Amino acid sequence: MAVRAAVLPAVGAPLEITGIELPDPGPGQVRVRLAAAGVCHSDLSLSDGTMRVPVPAVLGHEGAGTVLAVGEGVTHVAPGDGVVLNWAPSCGSCHACSLGEVWLCANALLGAGNVYARRASDGADLHPGLNVAAFAEETVVAAGCVLPAPDGVPLTDAALLGCAVLTGYGAVHHSARVREGETVAVFGAGGVGLAALQAARIAGASRIVAVDVSPAKEELARAAGATEYVVASENTAREVRGLTGKQGVDVAVECVGRAVTIRAAWDSTRRGGRTTVVGIGGKDQQVTFNALELFHWGRTLSGCVYGNSDPTRDLPILAEHIRAGRLDLSALVTDRISLDGIPAAFDNMRAGKGGRALVTF
Repeated sequence: MAVRAAVLPAVGAPLEITGIELPDPGPGQVRVRLAAAGVCHSDLSLSDGTMRVPVPAVLGHEGAGTVLAVGEGVTHVAPGDGVVLNWAPSCGSCHACSLGEVWLCANALLGAGNVYARRASDGADLHPGLNVAAFAEETVVAAGCVLPAPDGVPLTDAALLGCAVLTGYGAVHHSARVREGETVAVFGAGGVGLAALQAARIAGASRIVAVDVSPAKEELARAAGATEYVVASENTAREVRGLTGKQGVDVAVECVGRAVTIRAAWDSTRRGGRTTVVGIGGKDQQVTFNALELFHWGRTLSGCVYGNSDPTRDLPILAEHIRAGRLDLSALVTDRISLDGIPAAFDNMRAGKGGRALVTF
């Protein structure tokens, strides 16, 4: 029986909501009925070609659901279990994994090149976008792509743990390593940015500045933990420095992926501070620094993949923050939509609107 899914027929083409045929899970595979899937900017980057993906593909990489069936050799989950999808399973054997840097695993995305389903209308082969193909009522994934859902967290909320929360929390705690009392600026109040704001609050930051192009996001940002809100402009860095005694923040976290935003985050960082870039930008987004400023400011500029997180280690920590009321996943969701609403959610992201749309099934 066919299930409905959002299919990307070609790079740059509109998503098509259509039926797909899934096989039974083979050895080392798991079939999952989705409860919810987050609509992430990375999905848009796959759709428009900023990030490469084999097509046609079913996108969606942030989700949670219930196990329907497991293939031979799968023992860590069973039918009926709630699970969180893990789009970047580490292989455990590459150089990065041997260093404990599982978020940089060289083999994490090999599964995205596989054929995992077929389009019901014409039998065309379909690839799982970023391994898990969460924009579908059901999916079949490798066993490493499912993690037991944390106790006490509804599956519709747990979906956000698969990307936005791990990335935003990890950017603050693992990459930037924000310490109690430090000042933080977060650029971009989308899903990841809102998670980063909450993470900065959890870390005990003394001042948390949210920066976004949209004045309408101020309420969302303040609810997530921002103590100050700056509407992005050509004077952004000056405004942020003005809020910190003209010194700049200890840590700036960039969640947009645009050259102008990265540069503004860098310029907002104090001498000797840390600038962490989380946003995924295109090759055309060139950021320029001169040699003298690199020496003079003594800042650290670092990239951040998946929040430098290890999902198996970090999910239980995040779950404890949720149960204790320190982390509010519902604050990240601006729209709850059906599968048919994903194309419109993509349009909103292109326009810079909203925090995170959540597809519920």
